Amino acid sequence: MIPVAEPDLSGNELEYVTDCVRTEWVSSLGKYVGAFEHAVAERCARRHAISVCNGTAALHLALAVLGIGPGDEVIVPSLTFVATANAVRYAGATPVFVDAEPDYWQLDAGALEALITPNTRAIIPVDLYGHPVDMDAIDAVARRHDLWVIEDAAEAHGAEYKGRPCGGLGHISCFSFYGNKVITTGEGGMVLTDDDGWAERARFLRDHAMSPTERYYHPEIGFNYRLTNIQAALGLAQVERLEHLVAIKRRNAAQYIRRLADVPGITVAPEAVWAKNVYWMFSILVEPEYPLSRDALMAALRQHGVDTRPFFRAIHTMPCHPCEDRLPVAEDLAARGINLPSSTKLTEAQIDEICDHIVDWGETRRLRRVGDPRPCVKAVGEEAR
Repeated sequence: MIPVAEPDLSGNELEYVTDCVRTEWVSSLGKYVGAFEHAVAERCARRHAISVCNGTAALHLALAVLGIGPGDEVIVPSLTFVATANAVRYAGATPVFVDAEPDYWQLDAGALEALITPNTRAIIPVDLYGHPVDMDAIDAVARRHDLWVIEDAAEAHGAEYKGRPCGGLGHISCFSFYGNKVITTGEGGMVLTDDDGWAERARFLRDHAMSPTERYYHPEIGFNYRLTNIQAALGLAQVERLEHLVAIKRRNAAQYIRRLADVPGITVAPEAVWAKNVYWMFSILVEPEYPLSRDALMAALRQHGVDTRPFFRAIHTMPCHPCEDRLPVAEDLAARGINLPSSTKLTEAQIDEICDHIVDWGETRRLRRVGDPRPCVKAVGEEAR
């Protein structure tokens, strides 16, 4: 089975993790935590990076730092992983869902104004599947209405918006380092900001809100959101190879695009002229023109040893976040999208194999529809040459 994603741990990961074990610094204290935070902050041109145990905790901590809570509303895209909206609920606030735009599949900045009420406090744009959001348009709305912008860059390590690194946008930004991300610590996350006070507050809340001057004195309710030194060691080794991993992601995406861009009924992942897409997942849309439905194509690929994932389910359609609004673009994209294998360990031959299936099934079934009995089998790699 060709997996959708798998980590690439071929750098200094084993050396750094082994050092943690040998020195017995395996918990949340140790040199790698600070080194990892510094490396991520530097890559994102941020003053501060605060490591946490996962990406959802990063979002929750960011909301807590901004004082967002009961009675507040936070605008989030419906087309994203459910954690974005869940974190808003953790804070006691209410997520308000915004539709996607059809060109780049990101939050529709043009739909924000209509959703703002006197209770709106923040917007959480998500760099979906590795493509940046149009942050300037979102920032303009936020400035007009005095709102915070929390960038959810969980899927966009190494991506860029108009030459600026994702993770360095918005008032606060958040990363996830889950095992399928561009860089990973197994589980883990990060909060990034340029505000000294917010950074201090985040570190305080992250560690049970323990007083920095009096041990075991806790003036507030805090969280146990710390990252371990072992995880940070893994993350530091990953950050050292970020440019290399992103280059492979983009190379693989280019091969997918060469093979699939002209297939009738298949729409390949977009990239805006102002964006550097890292193609966290290489995604396609299955249009009505393609002879197989989205789910039938996924099932057929799985039968031939190719694992895939559907797009995220639109959050507003799920019972855990009840919403009566129709968000047609998000619903449509969620129903038609497929994430193809996207690991940096993919070979050219594997990508060709995946593309051969998609091309051949489309053409063969299309010919059968018009009664043409001719075989339609291409040589491996033909479209890429």
